[in-house]
Amino acid sequence: MTTLLFESPIFLEHKTPEGHPERPDRLRALNLALEHERFQSLVRKTAEQANEDFVLLAHPEAHLRAVMKEIPEEGINQFESDTYASPASLQAALTAIGGAISAVDAVFSGEADNAFIAARPPGHHAEKSKAMGFCFFNSAAIAARHAQIAHGAERIAIIDWDVHHGNGTQDIFWDDPSVLFCSTHQMPLYPGTGAKDEIGAGNVVNAPLSPETGSDHFREAFKSRVLPRVAEFRPDLIVISAGFDAHHRDPLAQLHLVADDFDWATAKLMDIAERSASHRVVSLLEGGYDLQGLAESAALHIHRLMRG
Repeated sequence: MTTLLFESPIFLEHKTPEGHPERPDRLRALNLALEHERFQSLVRKTAEQANEDFVLLAHPEAHLRAVMKEIPEEGINQFESDTYASPASLQAALTAIGGAISAVDAVFSGEADNAFIAARPPGHHAEKSKAMGFCFFNSAAIAARHAQIAHGAERIAIIDWDVHHGNGTQDIFWDDPSVLFCSTHQMPLYPGTGAKDEIGAGNVVNAPLSPETGSDHFREAFKSRVLPRVAEFRPDLIVISAGFDAHHRDPLAQLHLVADDFDWATAKLMDIAERSASHRVVSLLEGGYDLQGLAESAALHIHRLMRG
């Protein structure tokens, strides 16, 4: 398998207050893990900053302008309860989108089978018209729309295994049957959405997990609720909102997954992608706030993308 990793030094320049869980050290920890010799064949590319117009694939212009107004000239600005911006934050968010767009282009052109975007800030909590949960713009949603518009993809499946429900992605595609959104997440937990009866236009599949549960419950939910729907949908592209905060070490939740669970889930989705999407998988880093848990889990996920 040919796997691309999109990265950029600008992602380290998005600053949050001291002690905030969404911090630059997250990417530093991942980069250390990727120094292992098994990643020597990983093709690493620098993500380029996207034009602001790409934001409009998933958000109204008013949302873009609202975020832009919150970017400070210096220091750190809190513009939502847990969401902060620093002078380089807009550039970082647009570069995260740029990486996602380039990844989509790469898997549809045949340059790569799959790709991982090691970016911050994350995106899956960003609703159509609201930045929240550390997120400014929804890069996964923008990637899906770009695949449809630029490459003629008819069906996109977005699978979100972050421990927090991807309310933003659900909001953006709530009534769009061309995009299947599946989420495993702890419930109850921030942001409070993601119940089983939230089904959109029949294109939303939520598989909430109770606090203090672990691998068995996660894998059963994946096998019974997520994988059959994705296989039946026969997507032209699989997009993964790859949060690693369901790991048992993570401080923001109470699930007990281990790194092997993310490897297992990646392999299952790659099997479906091989059958219906010519292997095309685009994965975007979302949460994961324990540095060891994040590094171990994301490294196994990326290595599985490389191995097939």
